[in-house]
Amino acid sequence: MISPTDISADLQEIAMKVKAGQRITDEECLLLFDKASLGFVGSLANEVRQQKNGEKVFFNRNFHIEPTNVCVFSCNFCSYSKLYAKRDEGWELSIDQMLHMVKKYDGQPITEVHIVGGVHPKMDLQFFADLLKAIKNHRPDLHIKAFTAVEYDYMFRKAKVSVAEGLKFLIDAGLNSIPGGGAEIFHPEIREKICADKVDADGWLLIHETAHQLGLHSNATMLYGHIEKPVHLVDHMRRLRELQDRTHGFNTFIPLKFRNKDNDMSHIPESTVVEDMKLYAIARIYLDNFPHLKAYWPMLGRQNAQLSLSFGVDDIDGTIDDTTKIYSMAGSEEQTPSMTTAELVTLIKQAKREPVERDTLYNEIRNYSGVEVNAELN
Repeated sequence: MISPTDISADLQEIAMKVKAGQRITDEECLLLFDKASLGFVGSLANEVRQQKNGEKVFFNRNFHIEPTNVCVFSCNFCSYSKLYAKRDEGWELSIDQMLHMVKKYDGQPITEVHIVGGVHPKMDLQFFADLLKAIKNHRPDLHIKAFTAVEYDYMFRKAKVSVAEGLKFLIDAGLNSIPGGGAEIFHPEIREKICADKVDADGWLLIHETAHQLGLHSNATMLYGHIEKPVHLVDHMRRLRELQDRTHGFNTFIPLKFRNKDNDMSHIPESTVVEDMKLYAIARIYLDNFPHLKAYWPMLGRQNAQLSLSFGVDDIDGTIDDTTKIYSMAGSEEQTPSMTTAELVTLIKQAKREPVERDTLYNEIRNYSGVEVNAELN
């Protein structure tokens, strides 16, 4: 624990507020970025984590489908997509091909399929509705978490339907929840420089707010560690916190580390591990109305994801089974992102936490605290 004599009066005041369960202001959050040590914010973040979730660390059994990496947009930070004009360099999966990927998991205790990809003009609202129906017809119990707000914005505008109409159409087809991608950085000063041509902050927030109003839960992300400043990070988190106050529809917040391999921002050095951990901790302190904070291990790397459990994180995503290329193509340490249940449980236990398998909505499936880890736990 940090001794009160080791910190300034303004930081002591923030610590007292956090311990009392009181919300910190934007100015106090900026102060944490500017003045607080990693140990200070880590200690406070762990108190928040423990208040919300005890010693539990969650994971799920999931896999990804990425329908295409062909995209009409050209985000400067992206190492994944191929512009539509160069679509022969990318991939485009048919519904049959994607259904075959689902069938590979027949008989396995997978609970979630996560579907995101590039924005392809030929993959429209009806195409994706047909995909969802095909998956649900084959495996009705599989939770479908699908499409970023960027994909929704494009497909709804192209179909000339409102956000609510489009979401209702996909819910009827089998959509269960929404991932948090495409948020990047909300502030227009930064968004204009890194992803000017896709849906703006207001559009992203409208899609998630409408989803919440229709009974869908969603996640929220933030791309950090590039050209943004702390003021932009706080602005981004404030908008999420305000929306969560209104809807309570977000499950978890997921900071996403910028990776600089093979993209138009390769000249920008990546954030350090210390900066990563400080960001996680401050996010846990500031986003007091988010029940969970996730470290996406394929992006951060499994060792750093394990380290983040000491800085407010209580979720490290799932098994994934090497079904995503988004971060491996950008230079993540995890070039073949796959972990068995046994490996996830071991990683969490090594951090002195309780491994808990969850479903997408954080209903607990099994607590592995007293379970012996062996090869059969896959």
